[in-house]
Amino acid sequence: QVRLEESGGGLVQTGGSQRLSCVASGFTFSSHRMYWVRQAPGKDVEWVAGIDTDGSTSYYADSVKGRFTISRDNAKNTLYLQMNSLKPEDTALYSCARAGPHSTWDYPSYNYWGPGTQVTVSS
Repeated sequence: QVRLEESGGGLVQTGGSQRLSCVASGFTFSSHRMYWVRQAPGKDVEWVAGIDTDGSTSYYADSVKGRFTISRDNAKNTLYLQMNSLKPEDTALYSCARAGPHSTWDYPSYNYWGPGTQVTVSS
């Protein structure tokens, strides 16, 4: 049974930093591209960042480029998102997601995702 469990969210001030973690189980973590996605109230799900199986390649949405860093530790089956210089518009529910079988860097898709962890950035 595939399971993804996020942690690390909370309340942070504008300009602050936060590190999210996602522990994966039930599948071979090192064989799958992984993503972070987020959803703010009343808005669609937004792709934030993606990382390939060995961590050598990563991509970011323009809205977070230069501020967020995605990484993974395959030995610990864990995905990370380091968020710096946070802004109020980063407030959202952040979830990790496993790439679906037809996912590409240009058109990411997901077949599993976790329940998410809430990040709230105060102004």
